[in-house]
Amino acid sequence: MMERMRYITAGNPMRMAKPILWAVLANMANMLPFGFMTVAVSVIYAYFAGERTILPMQFLWLAWGGMVVCLVLVFAAEARSYRATFRSAYESSAEGRTHLAEHIRKLPLGFLLRKDAGELGHTMMNDFTQTENAATHILPQLVSGVIIPVLAFSGLLFIDWRMAAAMLAGFPVSLLILWGVSRLERKLGQSHSEARIAQSNRLQEYLLGMKVIKACNLGGENFQRLERAFYHYMKESIKLEGALGPFFLVAIAFMEAGLSLITMTGVYLILGGQISIPLFALFLLVGTRIFDPLSVAIMRLPAFKYDAMAGERIVKLLEQPAMTGTSEPPNNHDIRFEQVTFGYDESIVLNEISAEMREGTLTAIVGPSGSGKSTMLRLIARFYDPQQGKVLFGGQDVRGMDPEKLLKQMSMVFQDVYLFQDTIRNNIRYGREDASQEEIETAAKEACCHDFIMKLPQGYDTMVGEGGSTLSGGEKQRISIARAILKDAPVLLLDEATASLDPENEAEMQKAISRLIEGRTVIMIAHRLKTVVKADHILVLDKGTVVEQGRHEELIRNGGLYARLWDLQTKTSGWKLAGEREAVV
Repeated sequence: MMERMRYITAGNPMRMAKPILWAVLANMANMLPFGFMTVAVSVIYAYFAGERTILPMQFLWLAWGGMVVCLVLVFAAEARSYRATFRSAYESSAEGRTHLAEHIRKLPLGFLLRKDAGELGHTMMNDFTQTENAATHILPQLVSGVIIPVLAFSGLLFIDWRMAAAMLAGFPVSLLILWGVSRLERKLGQSHSEARIAQSNRLQEYLLGMKVIKACNLGGENFQRLERAFYHYMKESIKLEGALGPFFLVAIAFMEAGLSLITMTGVYLILGGQISIPLFALFLLVGTRIFDPLSVAIMRLPAFKYDAMAGERIVKLLEQPAMTGTSEPPNNHDIRFEQVTFGYDESIVLNEISAEMREGTLTAIVGPSGSGKSTMLRLIARFYDPQQGKVLFGGQDVRGMDPEKLLKQMSMVFQDVYLFQDTIRNNIRYGREDASQEEIETAAKEACCHDFIMKLPQGYDTMVGEGGSTLSGGEKQRISIARAILKDAPVLLLDEATASLDPENEAEMQKAISRLIEGRTVIMIAHRLKTVVKADHILVLDKGTVVEQGRHEELIRNGGLYARLWDLQTKTSGWKLAGEREAVV
């Protein structure tokens, strides 16, 4: 139970102490009116049975007044319980989502790439919603629904153990049934959760891939993955409810049989003169108050366990180890790879790489697709840690450095540009949040995007669609370059930074990059070799190893892989589609 409470509260069960306490007090207050009612019944019975000659009306009015006071106490306790429960649950959920988002940001990129984005989004939103529901509507009522009967049973046991035993005689059978189906319940709940997550993933895939779906005419019967996910979730939902429902109804039936047993036992004891009718009435009145919360607790138990699975997923994600390191990055910005080996899952991408990128120089990394160029940049930025060897920053192993402080030393422009659904000004300002408008415009001019920004309807205040969907690929890339320029970090990482630019803008960008090199360590990945001709040092990768390195002229003279790639690109640059048409004609 405590482990499930930890899951429900996303690892912080003490948050529910106050809501549970108030829920228990509210249920206890609900029991008080029945105490006054029992006293009133005893007095009235004594009068009509001839044990009293006068009906004490003043005493009955006091009992009635006590019930009214109890109702006020019940209202006050319920109101306090309500506020405590919902405030605690929603505050815990908001803080939990924020904490989880911050934790995800600190996790290794490799772990995140192995996770489906829809699954992470489901955990962030839907799983927290489930724990909210459990914390507000299930957990306090479940705990109080068990505590109150236990307290009532303990008190009644001292009054008459036979009646108390009859009252809860069916409860052990109910517990046995609940224990017997617990394994089936978890299995079905797990399958239902997986179907629910799969449904969210397929829906996200469907919406994000709408352009491809339309382009490939994948509508109707040709695109069935989403439909299959919906129907699979439907079947799992029916299976979960249909298979478990009868067991819980039988468990409730055995438990509520206690009321019938109280009646039969009470009648037998009354006829034998062993208990009085007022005492019998006490057990009947209290019994009705015990079985209701117990029935509710049993019916809510499956939902509690199911929601606990959502909390378990949150806790497991929070327990994923974040990237470690506490030291400050040094002022020296030389970068060196020493016998670095790294791979994704079982596939080795870099194999014992050794290379050096000196401070204040431009190092270009070239090679065929899949040779490990982008992986080298990710290791420099410490999105991953190498499996063997070391990546040194200023002579120190990056694994000992604080990842946040290391990233402050770097500006990055990668091939896949992502812009936030915000103004262009703010998208550039993410490079440095305290930047002035003048500094933003200066960075935009250096990145060759100021002119097209000023032609937009609201200029720098123009809203960008999610992911930059309202801009072209080249425009998005230039804004990301402006963001990197504004950050003004001593290390600049460029992964195909000019890939989406037209020839005119590409020439301007080369000038901007040339201005950025001074006093900085620049590592640049490029497929178009003409963009790296003036690089201080070129690393040529092939199949995860450095096969050549040097300056452009030196590599051309060597006649190796770089020379062959250069010759191939030089020849293909003159190809024209129109020429091919003429040849066909």
